[in-house]
Amino acid sequence: MDRLPDQLRPGLRLVFVGTAASERSAATGHYYAHPGNRFWRTLFAVGLTPRLYQPEEFPALLSLGIGFTDLCKQGAGMDHVALKAGVDVAGLTAKIRQHRPATVAFTSKKAASLFYRRPTHAITLGLQPDQDDFPTVFVLASPSGAATGAWTLQPWRELAEHVAGN
Repeated sequence: MDRLPDQLRPGLRLVFVGTAASERSAATGHYYAHPGNRFWRTLFAVGLTPRLYQPEEFPALLSLGIGFTDLCKQGAGMDHVALKAGVDVAGLTAKIRQHRPATVAFTSKKAASLFYRRPTHAITLGLQPDQDDFPTVFVLASPSGAATGAWTLQPWRELAEHVAGN
């Protein structure tokens, strides 16, 4: 059973891809549900949403052209626990190719490192090199409260500028 339902449909302007649901998100069924997570505040601050949304409102973002999924759909909690349930890079790739969003944004270097099969330290934040038959990709600083030491708003701003220009 998936911890969080995918929020995908053809033609989205942006799909956020996380590593796995947090314990709080899995318990509530809402993406980025922990009060210490900066995700929802950041979307509003950089202009990706017209107002501050709450985690339980995540399905409403489909109407803004924004979708959600995770690399690990069965696990939950901190990455070292959640990822024991397995990561499905092929499944994510197939979903993205099926739905064809304009842009994909990994919400952490960890998620991007799993997708690209490279060490986290080899992943850079921001716009990634183009790939054949795949949307534009951004890697964002993790909004998780657990990643406060690595937080930077800059790649989120770059993403918002890119999405607004397309």
